[in-house]
Amino acid sequence: MGASQQGSQYDPVVLGHRVRHHRRRCDLTLAELGKRVGRPPSYLSQLENGRLEPKLGVLASLAEALDTSTGDLLDPTPPDHRADLEIRLTRLQSDHWRETLGLPLIRAGARVDDDLLETLVGLYEALPKAEVSRVGLARQQADAQARTANLALRTEMRERDNYFAEVEAVAVDTLAASGYTGEGPPSEKHLTDLVAYHGFNIERVRGMPITARSVTDTTRRIIYIPQRDDLKVRAARSVILQTLGHFALEHAETTDFEGYLRQRVQSNYFAAAVLIPEQAAVGFLEAAHAEGDLSIEDLKERYYVSYEMAAHRFTNLATRHLDLPVHFLRTDTAGTITKAYENDGLVFPSDEGGSLEGVRVSRLWGARQAWASSEVVHEQFTATDEGDFWCATYVENVAEGTPFAITIGCRADDAGAFRGGDTVRRSSARSEDLAADPELIDRWEGVAWPSASERSFVLTALPPAGREFSPFPGIDLVDVYRFLERQSGGG
Repeated sequence: MGASQQGSQYDPVVLGHRVRHHRRRCDLTLAELGKRVGRPPSYLSQLENGRLEPKLGVLASLAEALDTSTGDLLDPTPPDHRADLEIRLTRLQSDHWRETLGLPLIRAGARVDDDLLETLVGLYEALPKAEVSRVGLARQQADAQARTANLALRTEMRERDNYFAEVEAVAVDTLAASGYTGEGPPSEKHLTDLVAYHGFNIERVRGMPITARSVTDTTRRIIYIPQRDDLKVRAARSVILQTLGHFALEHAETTDFEGYLRQRVQSNYFAAAVLIPEQAAVGFLEAAHAEGDLSIEDLKERYYVSYEMAAHRFTNLATRHLDLPVHFLRTDTAGTITKAYENDGLVFPSDEGGSLEGVRVSRLWGARQAWASSEVVHEQFTATDEGDFWCATYVENVAEGTPFAITIGCRADDAGAFRGGDTVRRSSARSEDLAADPELIDRWEGVAWPSASERSFVLTALPPAGREFSPFPGIDLVDVYRFLERQSGGG
């Protein structure tokens, strides 16, 4: 077995220093040692600098040439005090804070004497850590506040069955002023009238800031959005109403993440409540419910909105008016959660702090199975540790190049209310079904080298707090091992 397969048993940086120590003790140059072991000086230079891991055969040759043992070379302790200082300085400088503080990289060459090394290591260990601790603590506090706010709002949404009566009331007043009754999508005149009701005008312009979906001049009462070539009609309606929602709901500028998040949820809710009015939509849904023919796609087509908006709006109305607990899920191509809601008992995967966003759902859930489905809407029953559930998943936004999956579901006993609720497709995602085969991991660990897919948000590849960084961030390694097993004819 090669030393590269024993990565957890020794430190290549310490190994490199021990080889250099014994080479100098034997008064050998890199070239002279290279002739003895059949390796070029460049190879030995990289080895001594800890940049490669030699095979055991090479280690045995080095030990013999240096009149020592393989065990001595693999000893995890630095060979002397100087080596210990060099290793510590290298590691201190490789930490993220050196770049944060803008400090130059210092190489511990022969011209850097021991006293200077002692001083550098002492300063690096004592002074910069105070700054890093301050910055790191601030980031941790901000992250903790964001997670806490997100969890609190999600809990409130569950307790309210995701129904905000106060937002519905403002939407009703706005709709009445525009004359829109909710029978089919609103016209351009309806949209203009309801924006005017709140004292605003809409202007489509070129050169919008790339980070803004709209910009509002609150003095001139103008909402600027991208021109028609950049923002299609359906998307434009959503953006206009989401922006208008802040003013219709009398939002003030917020200085904390909880306030920002709450305002975002409320403004999005307002847009959906205007585009899919409660009274008209409930009548439509009640008729479909009575026939066991509820369909998010029908709601989407009736009001000319995205599948995501139709599904999320359905969660606002389903429990309040149909007595139907449901769950909603938005995931990317890897099954990573970007939005989620439930009041039907389904337990989403989460990190240690209870946060869902950035966590990947099981490969056996409909949200991931849908990507390989030939159906426009993929329906399935899924057994979980908490019970059996039914769901329907639709892959949206394919034409724009950033597809994602939208899932709406309920308890298995309530599936009869939906079109597709009689599907024969079954999946089991209980803990025992998801457990990885230890033999599979042993066979492929250290052999597989996957390259991660591109992601919209690079931070989704980062591990939750307290977990080690994976050499393949964002990769489901067990899935990779199963793939390799199939390719090798093993299953």
